[in-house]
Order: sequence, then C-alpha cells, then structure tokens
Amino acid sequence: MNVENVITKINNLLWGDVLVVFILCVGIYTTVGLKFLQINVPKIFKYLFSKRGENVDGDISPFAALNVALGGTVGVGNIAGVATAISLGGPGAIFWMWVSGLVGMATKFTEVVLGVHYRVREKDGPMLGGPMMYIKYGLPKWLHLLAYLFAIFAAVAALGIGNMAQANSVAVGAEELGIPRYITGLVLIFAVGLVTIGGIKRIAEVATICVPVMCGVYFLAAIVIIFFHITKLPQSIILIFTSAFSTKSLAGGIVAATFKDAIRYGIARGLFSNEAGLGSAPIAHSTAITDHPVRQGFFGMFEVFIDTIIICTITALAIIVTDCWQTGQTAAVLTMNAFSKTFGVKVGSLIVVGSMILTAYDTNLAWCFYGESCSAFLFGHQARIVYRFLWLPFVLIGAMGKLEVIWNICDVLNALMALPNLIAILFLAPVVFNLTKNFITATKESQNGDFDTYTK
Repeated sequence: MNVENVITKINNLLWGDVLVVFILCVGIYTTVGLKFLQINVPKIFKYLFSKRGENVDGDISPFAALNVALGGTVGVGNIAGVATAISLGGPGAIFWMWVSGLVGMATKFTEVVLGVHYRVREKDGPMLGGPMMYIKYGLPKWLHLLAYLFAIFAAVAALGIGNMAQANSVAVGAEELGIPRYITGLVLIFAVGLVTIGGIKRIAEVATICVPVMCGVYFLAAIVIIFFHITKLPQSIILIFTSAFSTKSLAGGIVAATFKDAIRYGIARGLFSNEAGLGSAPIAHSTAITDHPVRQGFFGMFEVFIDTIIICTITALAIIVTDCWQTGQTAAVLTMNAFSKTFGVKVGSLIVVGSMILTAYDTNLAWCFYGESCSAFLFGHQARIVYRFLWLPFVLIGAMGKLEVIWNICDVLNALMALPNLIAILFLAPVVFNLTKNFITATKESQNGDFDTYTK
C-alpha cells in the first residue's frame, strides 16, 4: 500500500459521519445558545460600529485583524475548493456548504470571543490567543493536553492548508498560462518572505490592501457571468436544493454524486473555506485592538458571511449556470473554464489565476502567522523566527506536488486541528453566551461606550 492510499484511508476515516455530525452539532449548539444571532444582520452591523469604550488593548485595528483572518479564509478554497466540492459532490454540495457557513458563523463568533477573552501579551511579542490559550486558561488541568495537541497539529497543518495547498493551486492555474510550476513557487517564496519576516503588523498592512481589492474584483467578475446567464439562474438554484437531498446519484463532474457525497464534500470544503471550528482565525482576531471580546466576535461572524455566503456562492453559481460542472474538470481548471465562457480563455483565466494568486498569497501570510503563534506557544517567542524561515521551502514543495494528495493531507490535518478546538468550544461556550448577553445589555444601557461589566 503506497503513501497516497494510506492518506486517503485516514482522510475517509476522519471525515466520516462522526466528525461531520460533530461539527454541525457544535454549530447548532452555539447557534441556539446565541439565540440565532447570526441571522440578525442589522444587529451585527449595529454592534460592529457602536461607540467603543476607552479600555482597549491589542496590536492591530479590528478591521486589520478581520482582513488578516479573511486573508486566511478567503483563498483557494473559495475558487478551487468550491469547484472540487461540485465536481465530487454535485451541485447539492453547495447547499451543505451554506449550512456549514450559517452554523459556522456562530461557531466562528464563539471561538473568536474566546480567543480575545483568554489572550495574553506574549513577552517581547504580539497578543497571543487562540484555542491553545483558551484551552490552557479556560479548561481544567486534565484537559490541558488538548492545548498542546492543537498547537502541534496547527503548526504542522499550516504548512499544508495554508502553504502547500495554496501554492499548488496557484501553480496549477499558472501552468494553464504556460508558467512552469517551479517558477511560480520561487516567485511566491520571494513575495511571502518579504512580508512574513515583519510579523503581524506587516502582514496586516498587506492584507488590508490585497483582500478588499481581490474580493471586489472577483465578485464583480462572477456577477457579470451570472448576469450573462441570468435565464439559467433559477434552475441552477433549484438544482442546488434538489440535489442536496436526492438519494439518487447525479451524473456530472468526475463521479456520480450521491446524497452522502453532497454532504461530505459540501461540509469538508465549506470548513476548508471558512475554517469555522478549526480554531485558526481566532489567532488573528486575538491581536485586535478592542474594548470587548464580543465586539471582535461580530467581526469573526462577518468573516464567515463574506467567505462562504458571498464568495463561495458566486463561484458556485458561475460554475453551475455555465454548465461547466458537468465537464469532468475539477479545482481551479473548472473555475477557469466557467469564467472563460464569458470573458474568453485569456481574460477568464487571468481573472481566476490573478484572484488565486492574491488569495493564496494572503492565505499564505495569515497561516504563517498562525503556525508561528502555535510554535511560540510551544517553544517560546524565538520560535517565531525559526518557523518563518522553515515556512518558505514548503511553498516550493506545494507548487511542485500532486493536487489530490495535498488536498487529502489538508483534510486530515483539518480534522486533527478541529477536534481539540471543538471539544474546547463545547466546554467554554457558556462563557461566550454570558459575555454576549452582558455586552448587548451594556451597549443598550451605556451612554459612553464603557464596558465595566467585562472582566476576564
């Protein structure tokens, strides 16, 4: 049995029914505990922009922290990952991706609030927060092993999900334009190294420029595609819903997708895209200058909304309305085919590849910070510099690697990261429910934005 088969078997075991149900249950639990807060969009915006108190701490602005986290979530998963979900799970996978996004908004809110609530100032470094911190300082000692397991899994997983997968998808896309993979890898190494060496503040500066530009351009291009195929939009939406619950296999893509395939690939790719439950984004949000953990939690909720409900959806609709999902193609090539039908091969490919380069670049930067933060938790502040230099060779490895193997490795590492974090969320969610209740009450009653009710 070769290594690829072993990885596939482990992936199938970890991403079986148990983990999928676990992720959904945690999302439903936090949704109910937060009283379906994520569906109240006006309230979310109200609390995002309400007057802040004076008692603030952190390293970067809340908006910058949002962009770093979005840089980590809005990536190849929104372009290649959505296409892979459709090709392997059929259009119905998109419905389950929406479910993953909706309940994921509550999960992400919960873990971001916990990340800020239990963060500490690292000696000679930035704010250090995330699952390893809220496990260590929020859970009883007999569960502290989970903090170290998460940090180990995350530090290694970052090299896969945040590094190799991004570089691989960009290299595959650039190869369609005639650019050799090793050239793509070397260029990415140079561009990534210039920024990551400067730490979270430099990463935030770049993300605050790249993320809004990339999201805006890609969104407008996808909207144009949908507009030019507007007559097929209603039947495409119907197809998403009907195939999501169909017990019959649906022809198209690489395989005949079944009901179980739709759920599995929709949830898996949804998690890969929005990362709700993984515990990665709270590491970035924990560096935000904020007066209350709950306020930053709303930024985390908004992050999932942009990533899954907006970006993933327009990618999926562009693929489905153009009927490209039935071509047998997958990943970035499938998305490029959909864009090429409207803009032509050269322009369509350039839009997709250009978006992938920016998203993969931002994702790579964000995940380098996630990985180095976990290394700092394990080995101290000096481990950050070591990790930044270790990071760079894996860019080239990813660019030269095989797509399916890398995606399977990423799924395995996602699962190993998610398990300790999901367990911690179950234990600590009541803390978030109480903080949220107090924050909302204080916001209603306070005239000056102070939050005297907030204590760790």
